Amino acid sequence: MTARRTVDNPADTATPRDTANATPATGTTDAPAPVRVGYGTLLRTPGAWTFLAPALLARLPYAMLSMGILLLVKDTHGSYGTASTVAAVAAVAQALIGPQTGRLADRYGQTAVLVPTVVVHAASVGALIALALGHAPAWSLFLAAAPAGASVPQIGAMVRSRWVAKFTADGASASSAARVSTAFAFESVTDEFTFVIGPILAAAVATSVSPSAGLVAEATLTFVGGLAFAAQRRTAPARILPQPGVRRASALASPGVRLLAGAFLGVGTVFGGMQVSVNAFADSVGQHGAAGTVYGIFAGGSMVAGVLYGVIAWRRAVQQRMIMSYALLVLGCSTLWAMPNLVALSVAGLVCGLAIAPTLISGYTLVETLVADGAKTEAFTWLTGAIGLGLAIGSMAAGRLIDGHGPSTGFLVPVAGAGLGLVALVSLRHLLTAPGGAGPVVAAAPERGAATQLVGAAKG
Repeated sequence: MTARRTVDNPADTATPRDTANATPATGTTDAPAPVRVGYGTLLRTPGAWTFLAPALLARLPYAMLSMGILLLVKDTHGSYGTASTVAAVAAVAQALIGPQTGRLADRYGQTAVLVPTVVVHAASVGALIALALGHAPAWSLFLAAAPAGASVPQIGAMVRSRWVAKFTADGASASSAARVSTAFAFESVTDEFTFVIGPILAAAVATSVSPSAGLVAEATLTFVGGLAFAAQRRTAPARILPQPGVRRASALASPGVRLLAGAFLGVGTVFGGMQVSVNAFADSVGQHGAAGTVYGIFAGGSMVAGVLYGVIAWRRAVQQRMIMSYALLVLGCSTLWAMPNLVALSVAGLVCGLAIAPTLISGYTLVETLVADGAKTEAFTWLTGAIGLGLAIGSMAAGRLIDGHGPSTGFLVPVAGAGLGLVALVSLRHLLTAPGGAGPVVAAAPERGAATQLVGAAKG
């Protein structure tokens, strides 16, 4: 398929890269000596902070939406089952529509997609809040939750696309491979940072101000951050338009992308099952306010693992690392249901969280090699959407189990979902090889001072 490339700004240029024939951005068949690029070097990339700062503001609400819905609807309708189902509707809508907005962003540009998206999101969340406070029937909450979830801006996928475009503008090289690898590790740490802060912020605002305040804060941050990110047009990736009469294939046409989406679906069930189950468990022991902290510890473990992942000079192929980290995730989740108190649950959640970031980093690294340039944002969004869909399934299943059998039974959902994902990964791992016969992807590792540099950059 031939394509023509257009840019949002004349200053933005990029060279098409055919991943089916060129050396993948994340590694080479011949496995040359790794080029080390640290987080400090990454963050000093010209123009990086112009999109990273607003992106952080816009991504923070991603982890607040489900928690905010859960807390508000539980307060107004008195049922974890109803609350988790409303949250699940929003997550399913996000999972199904998010990749389509990613595809539109690849074709028409990120700004053209983001501006109407954040406007619809703010209006939809406002309608959901009004209906919940008015004790409207559950079906009306579902109707409002669907557009609220569908309009969640896919900032994480868009940021990853900007990193890829910036570092591969001159074609594949050892240096660009190392930079993309480090950028993906950094983005996973950022994702987990939002999952640390988001639930805590939503729970704190909802409990200290009002049950609806968590969703008000979510909508406000999404609107302001999304518009600020959309304004950064100079760093947006080039648009790649198909030739007239030629239909561009979806990223989901790749069997490897479908496998990774299925694996990320399992990770999403861990997130969804944990959110609902931790809240219910904290309620059962009379410490509802501690739920956000416990979940934050779980996400914090993943954030720490993400930083360390970028420090280690890996020799194993990314495919192998993903299977290993996913197996560790299943092992960690298998202990959650047996924890007797919040302290023990926090420790178990921390251990479980340590496997999350390595799994996500490996998945995003692999999917970038499986699709052509014009489908990268869509591919990243399919993985993010799969997490959202898994979150929906996990939260709904956990809510039903909790209502019928008690809070501890909700923790069976994460191990079941992750277990199925591991079976799929192991049995179909041959699909994770990049097109064109490339060998296993071995991503170059960043320099060993990266963790210290990241902490320093965060403080700055």
